[in-house]
Amino acid sequence: MGSYIQLTASDGHTLDAYKAEPEGTPKGGLVVIQEIFGVNIHIRDVCDGFAADGHTAIAPAMFDRVERHVEMLYDADSVARGRTLKDGCDWDNAVLDMNAAAQALAPLRVGLVGYCWGGSLAWLAACRGSGIMAAVGYYGGQVAMFKDENPNVPVLLHFGETDGAIPLTDVDQVREAHPDIPIHVYEGAGHGFNCDRRGSYHPDAAKQARERTMAFFAEHLG
Repeated sequence: MGSYIQLTASDGHTLDAYKAEPEGTPKGGLVVIQEIFGVNIHIRDVCDGFAADGHTAIAPAMFDRVERHVEMLYDADSVARGRTLKDGCDWDNAVLDMNAAAQALAPLRVGLVGYCWGGSLAWLAACRGSGIMAAVGYYGGQVAMFKDENPNVPVLLHFGETDGAIPLTDVDQVREAHPDIPIHVYEGAGHGFNCDRRGSYHPDAAKQARERTMAFFAEHLG
């Protein structure tokens, strides 16, 4: 079980974050970026899972600039509310908040992984952020929008073949703009395939994507 801490971004904004620590000396640090549902039980589970694997994990509350203490499940009302909150967030401020989470993990070697909206933010963290050595994005719907930006650290991207929110043409655009970046598309998997609390959970795709993610971090974080 983890605990809540408070982070301070470079512009003075304070935000909550969930922090999970491993037993013994950590292998490294991971910043975990939420979906549109806040730092909810799934994101905390993800952090706890990374801690069980030996990493210190921090999930910053990315909605805190708009509304604090957001924690939702996966019903239709929550989707609508989460999209509204996401639309009220500024991309550059989100980068500041991710930087603050990475700084809180220093002097560990830090990676960043994001899901859904967080998958898009993972791309921006790689392009505009600081304090991380590698980034992984799961089903980031806005990555194509920022495809002309160039990551400063290694990036790995995961998408679902049947994701109704992210056309495969968008994935192809990212692949064409960045042919050296590993991009995996999982057969039969839709949006949110990593989340075992969603109807779209795809256990085989989730397992394979996590194995690739951990191998990627092992390679780039040491």
